[in-house]
Amino acid sequence: MLKKREKAFFGKLLLSVFAALCVLLQGVPVFAVQPEDTPQKWSDTQLNKIDTGQIETYWNKVVNDYHGFLPESDPDFKSFIRSNKQGFVNKLFDGLLHFFLNELLVNSKLLGTLILLSIFSTLLQAIQSAFENKTVSKVAYMVVTLVLLILLLNSFKVAIGYITGTVSAMSQFLIALIPLIFALTAAAGGAATVTLFHPLIIFLVNAAGWLVSKFVLPLLFMSALLGIVSTLSDHYKLTKLGDFMKNVAVFTLAAFFAVFLGVMSVQGAATAISDGLMVKSAKFFTGNFIPVVGRMFTEAADTVIGASVLLKNTIGIAGLLILFCITVFPLLKVLSLAFIYNVAAAVLQPLGGGPVIDCLGIMAKSMLYLFSALAIVSLMFFLALTIIITSGNLSLMVR
Repeated sequence: MLKKREKAFFGKLLLSVFAALCVLLQGVPVFAVQPEDTPQKWSDTQLNKIDTGQIETYWNKVVNDYHGFLPESDPDFKSFIRSNKQGFVNKLFDGLLHFFLNELLVNSKLLGTLILLSIFSTLLQAIQSAFENKTVSKVAYMVVTLVLLILLLNSFKVAIGYITGTVSAMSQFLIALIPLIFALTAAAGGAATVTLFHPLIIFLVNAAGWLVSKFVLPLLFMSALLGIVSTLSDHYKLTKLGDFMKNVAVFTLAAFFAVFLGVMSVQGAATAISDGLMVKSAKFFTGNFIPVVGRMFTEAADTVIGASVLLKNTIGIAGLLILFCITVFPLLKVLSLAFIYNVAAAVLQPLGGGPVIDCLGIMAKSMLYLFSALAIVSLMFFLALTIIITSGNLSLMVR
């Protein structure tokens, strides 16, 4: 008899609670996800609301600096985000080829100067025996050689300036882009990724820029300078010290690249899995333990999360293209200088050996080291941005 009364009491209680919920929910607006509310529509809505002013500054700078070699595109960054990236990339490679040929044409004046000075220096060296007073010919030979060496070192310094400016521009661009990427990652449920990645990536990006500008490039410059100075004397050589500085610079950059890539990869995978499991647990709890609106909430959350991931990937791809444009043009400038020095050394070698030919060979190799240093740093930043983008996608797959 008592059990029947208890069952009747609990039945009335559940009925009363259900009736109360029905009455309360009549005045609560429920925002269900409509069929037309696709992630693409939400992504466009979010894109119109977010501030991309800092990133657009770098895009405008790229367009203004290299507009003659870029595909025809809208200078507005948001229009560039919505544009067809595949067509832009296909046309970009044609522009890069034209830019490289244009740099060779511009540097042809340098090539002609190097060849004329080298020929003049070789002639002075050959006709020294024709003068009764060899001091005059030796002084003339040394003056021409010094002018040639100053020209080589000046162009090397200009190349270092290209690289320093490019590394600084890449660092500043990443620091401007990362908050936007992380905001969209957090909107997609990547709280752990944002919390741990943000200070780590800021530190690594700044450390890479400082290491290259303040340590690697000065060592490469001193190595080239010692190699050139060593060609002027037959008795006093500093080539071993120059090679040691060059090896230290290369080893330091390679070690930092390994640490950079390892830390970013491990940290990105760990935080992405943590975020995925956390969001999956929250969605399961909401959908199964919150009556009436729980399932609607999880469906709306899936749409918002999908839109955030879609927008993050779109902005990330646009960021990768801008980062590529910031990097590739200075790389081609340095590569064109290395090509000019190699051509000059190859053309002048039949005239005989001497310090001038040796200096041209040393400068060509040093330019290639500068090219490699900038390429490695660019690859580090490129991979860092790629890992940040894909870490959010990995957490989405875990869900």
